[in-house]
Amino acid sequence: MKLSIACAAVLMALPAAASAQTFKSSAGELRVETVVGGLANPWAFAFLPDGRMLVTEKPGRLRIASRDGKLSPALAGVPRVYASGQGGLHDVILDREFAKNRTIYLCFAEAMDGGARTSMARAQLAEQGAPRLEDVRVIFRQDGPPSTGQHFGCRIVQARDGNLFLTLGDHGSHRREAQNLANHIGKVVRVAPDGSVPKDNPFVGRAGAKPEIWSYGHRNAQGAALHPTSGKLWLNEHGPRGGDEVNIPEKGKNYGWPVIGYGTEYSGFKAHESTSRAGMEQPAKYWVPSIAPSGMAFYAGDLFPAWRGNVLVGALRDQMIVRLTLDGEKVTGEERLLQDIGERIRDVRVGPDGAIYLATDNSAGRILRVSPAK
Repeated sequence: MKLSIACAAVLMALPAAASAQTFKSSAGELRVETVVGGLANPWAFAFLPDGRMLVTEKPGRLRIASRDGKLSPALAGVPRVYASGQGGLHDVILDREFAKNRTIYLCFAEAMDGGARTSMARAQLAEQGAPRLEDVRVIFRQDGPPSTGQHFGCRIVQARDGNLFLTLGDHGSHRREAQNLANHIGKVVRVAPDGSVPKDNPFVGRAGAKPEIWSYGHRNAQGAALHPTSGKLWLNEHGPRGGDEVNIPEKGKNYGWPVIGYGTEYSGFKAHESTSRAGMEQPAKYWVPSIAPSGMAFYAGDLFPAWRGNVLVGALRDQMIVRLTLDGEKVTGEERLLQDIGERIRDVRVGPDGAIYLATDNSAGRILRVSPAK
């Protein structure tokens, strides 16, 4: 959904923070300033049509950040989350028809017997009186053995046809289930906006397979985006110790976890049987050692014309952004940006003004705006 020129102008007019920093890049100096502060482990954010932002905080709060950076109280109506370990309130996106239907989607860790699972809800954003969520419905719940606090995945991408992709982690201790089509562990699923199963999903009608599954053999994908030209889903996922991957998950295909890969266990021992196997897909890109990839976006703005069509990936462990250059679906190079920022980057979005916006993952989290320094 494209936002208005007026909205972009408002974002450009956001007040500069006194603590703005500059960093070097191939596009010249970058200016990084705080536009929203006072957040507790922000996980995701989405731009509203008037330039405000919806922001999730991992402990379970959804808030609205005004154009001048002020935060609303926590919105009522947010589903109760399992806020333990890596679990909490995670992704938020606006429906493609938000201007008409006020619909948003949330991904969160939901308590279940023995732990938690990844769930997705849809709701309407109501702002008559105090902002709140109404008509909240959980439209998808992950099936399989529970997580005790690890590897929820939880990125949502809405395709051009309106269907929703959702990334689902392997729950840490259930890695072998990523190869089991009888559950949702370590999968990407595809559902309609009401949670129903699209008839053209690859495993519809197959005995012993969950019909929501789009692709499988994933570990913990916490970044995902739609390619602006092809409309294909791209994602990144955490490897164990090295072997982080960028994948382009295609219908019905197997991406190998934990059978193939390029990482090692945290103990240093071998994590995979091999690096390749017939019937299992190779990543478009992998990192050894790990950078701990997070939010992901394609750059399509005007402030950095040389970067159009590039992929931007946030990094938690290495506290930076990685810019990937492409030739079609082939990754041809990378540039590491903001390496001295000193904060875990949880989410990456491109604003309607063409600036790059980042969420930092800590108890005093911020939303940062990255623009040319000159």
